[in-house]
Amino acid sequence: QVHLVESGGGVVQAGGSLRLSCAASGRTFSRPITGWFRQAPGEPREFVGVLLGGAGSERYADSVKGRFTISRDNAEDTVYLQMNSLKFEATAVYYCVERPSRSGAYIYTDPTAYDYWGQGTQVTVSS
Repeated sequence: QVHLVESGGGVVQAGGSLRLSCAASGRTFSRPITGWFRQAPGEPREFVGVLLGGAGSERYADSVKGRFTISRDNAEDTVYLQMNSLKFEATAVYYCVERPSRSGAYIYTDPTAYDYWGQGTQVTVSS
């Protein structure tokens, strides 16, 4: 059972930056696929980005492309989401998600594609 713990959320002014962390434990498989979703009040969960493998395998939602960056520190088994030029509409609870790399088709923007979820961390962007 993979345990994901997010941290780094908080309140930031529009145009500012935050870095979220996702620390994993209990993993028994190699080559995890780790990503981020977010959910604003009254809205469905929205794909933010995913790390499909090593460096260069990142995929992002169009709404964050060029401003958000996902990276992994293998030594710390931690995935980061660096968020720059934050907009008011980025206000949401951010969730770290993970699934094993396994055969079979899946849609990485689909929240049901992921087996493990963290508890979420709140990000609030003030105007």
